[in-house]
Amino acid sequence: MTSRRPINGLSHVRGATDTPLLNLTIPALLARTAARLPDHEACIFPKQNIRWSYSKFSKQVDRLAAGLLDLGLGKGDRVGIWSPNRVEWLLTQFATARIGAILVCINPAYRQTELAYALEKVGCAALITAQSFKSSNYLEMIRALDPKPKSLRHVIAMGEAPEGFLAFDDILSDDTARLDAISATLDAHDAINIQFTSGTTGSPKGASLTHHNIVNNAYFTTATMAFTEADRLCIPVPFYHCFGMVMGTLGCVAHGATMVVPGEGFEPRDTLQAVHDEKCTALFGVPTMFVTEMALPDFDNFDLSHLRTGIMAGAPCPRAIMERVQRDMHMTGVTIAYGMTETSPVSFQSGLDDPLDKRVGTVGRIHPHVEVKIIDETGATVPVGTQGELLTRGYSVMQGYWGEDEKTTSAIRDGWMHTGDLATMDDEGYAMITGRVKDMICRGGENIYPREIEEFLFTHPAVAQVQVFGIPDETYGEVVCAWIVTHKDATPAAEDILAFCKGQIAHYKLPLHIRFKDELPMTVTGKPQKFIMSDTMIAELGTQKKAGTT
Repeated sequence: MTSRRPINGLSHVRGATDTPLLNLTIPALLARTAARLPDHEACIFPKQNIRWSYSKFSKQVDRLAAGLLDLGLGKGDRVGIWSPNRVEWLLTQFATARIGAILVCINPAYRQTELAYALEKVGCAALITAQSFKSSNYLEMIRALDPKPKSLRHVIAMGEAPEGFLAFDDILSDDTARLDAISATLDAHDAINIQFTSGTTGSPKGASLTHHNIVNNAYFTTATMAFTEADRLCIPVPFYHCFGMVMGTLGCVAHGATMVVPGEGFEPRDTLQAVHDEKCTALFGVPTMFVTEMALPDFDNFDLSHLRTGIMAGAPCPRAIMERVQRDMHMTGVTIAYGMTETSPVSFQSGLDDPLDKRVGTVGRIHPHVEVKIIDETGATVPVGTQGELLTRGYSVMQGYWGEDEKTTSAIRDGWMHTGDLATMDDEGYAMITGRVKDMICRGGENIYPREIEEFLFTHPAVAQVQVFGIPDETYGEVVCAWIVTHKDATPAAEDILAFCKGQIAHYKLPLHIRFKDELPMTVTGKPQKFIMSDTMIAELGTQKKAGTT
């Protein structure tokens, strides 16, 4: 099936099935590529002075996998990785998969309480950790865990290991002959990765993903960009998230492309330097990353002429940014991708030749072997052009939330993942994400969708970023708040913003409280954390304030 258009005029689409799904585990995928392209560059880490071929990379993966076996780790054991983007992270990703251990991705920004939560939640048997990153001293936080999780048997530190820690380099083993027999026992439908949800609402949940989930999503996401071994992808997005480790590293391995990792965390100059030095053909990022790259005073000194494609994801891309990325960064084939951790992650993606309006106004069209419908409150599929909740079904839907059966059955019903995202679909099958079901504000009986107000406020010349959210109110139930980051040197007052809105949007949609901020709370992947904004405003104003008071 090749048609991706809506079925019978309803917001219901099925992806193409011309190219069959891969029935491969992660180790089988790497073995296939290493056999085909043994001398081709697999990964480059300029900051660590590492440049490995696929043959060398595969051998290093096996040395770590054998070392993990020597520690008594094996199929089904959970192995946490707490580190920024380093070669050890990449090795751990593939080495755990080699022996069927489940990789647990821990956000590098987590603090001690959050680390303890993650380790306990999934029962990690081992933790592989960097020494530190930015303001976080990982070793100190691990030492301070009290009580330590009962399941945790080994803590492995990158670099020189202090007392109580194993050294990463010391556990590597050359006794690799046994690995092929172990990998042969693995099933593509085994859980192999636990991704914690990004935390836009409440406590993170551990989404359990299989080889089948992420191998195929990686393959089709990069296939949409026409990846081959000739491509060299710059990956400044974090490995701990699907953007880095599925769409990035695994996507490169699926096609034999080269991974270029500019540094431990995102730095705009390091990113462009890596693109320049390594003649990268593709670049990943959230829109704010591209903005900061293009804002560098010496931006024009970097040779970006080899770039052709990439992915912008995590947040809507304003038209002006997309135009500049295509023109000034030569990324004429840049694509927009949409999905969620629970769907491995990508469900929709724009094509290399989609017109500009489709790239900035939509998230593209349905991915192969994926099915999506948009429903109303009764569960009925809505007509094209009508807003509702987006549901996803297919190979990409997670096994479930680790240890949370009730939340799993609430999220996945009859095979459909209820995303919680509000969306519309046009008659060509392009989807537009219009907000979150939980973000909807109900003011005096009127349903208000923050995205609509945000899109309007973006048209104000002083507004660089904006988030709209609701807080409780005794009179109206909820009232509208807006947090705004202005462009440099712009100094509008709240009254100016309200004057701009009046007569243009309905009175009940006008923000009652407007605050100007230097930055907005976001996840590492660029998703706004509205619950933090709401909690902050409630604390500032006092809960259940009456409308009109400040």
